[in-house]
Amino acid sequence: MNENNNDTPLYNLNPLTRFSDKAENYTKYRPIYPDAVIDKILENLTLPIAAADIGAGTGISARQLASRSVNVIAIEPNAAMREAAISSPGIEWKNGTAEATNLPDASVDLITCFQSFHWFNPQPTLKEFRRILKPKGRLAVVFQDLDRDDEFTQVYGELIRKAANNRPPTDFNSKIEPLRESSDFQYIDCYKFPYQQQLDLSSLIGLVKSISFISSEETVQKQVVDDLENLHKRFCNQDGFVYLIYCNSVHLASIQYV
Repeated sequence: MNENNNDTPLYNLNPLTRFSDKAENYTKYRPIYPDAVIDKILENLTLPIAAADIGAGTGISARQLASRSVNVIAIEPNAAMREAAISSPGIEWKNGTAEATNLPDASVDLITCFQSFHWFNPQPTLKEFRRILKPKGRLAVVFQDLDRDDEFTQVYGELIRKAANNRPPTDFNSKIEPLRESSDFQYIDCYKFPYQQQLDLSSLIGLVKSISFISSEETVQKQVVDDLENLHKRFCNQDGFVYLIYCNSVHLASIQYV
């Protein structure tokens, strides 16, 4: 299958295994989410609560939720990602998918999808989410996109696109449309929050090596590292740091009742 065809749904591009060789770099170098994102998701909820973090990866978001008195069930189908996760109190790891979580009916107060919803088949996923969510529960879908108004972030994005064989950036606005149009959920609103990630050269390289659309083939990786070294040299400050700017979008929804 041609991964450069942007019309191909991402859930058809081996989402259950494609991060297996990226897990170590993923857990070390992927950005966290700003406190304001977690605040918005938990706003007006009475803690403690039970939450299912779907597509939990290596537990970046699960740990942030657990630190706020949330009992997290981290659902992740990729064994390598689960094994790379840092152990943390308040998190129970389970093998499952968005379309088949293996959780009981009406068992969680909150469902979160941090940088993962675009990998799910939306129709069966939303049916499954409605099944496992309590009647007054909340769904939160979070996307973390590059802020291309920032010069360094824009140039970085162009480098990533080149390294990924000119695959266009994921259009997160279109990926949320199934939720907006769902008969199972009432879409509430979208809230946006900036975030800045400080990176030295080694962490910049590690971050890029965690991206699934960039081949792990040796010649590709060598070219990417060369390009990143030049990029870092061009933009780093006197302490050797560069700063990626992100825009976090938090989409909230609740169960739709007819």
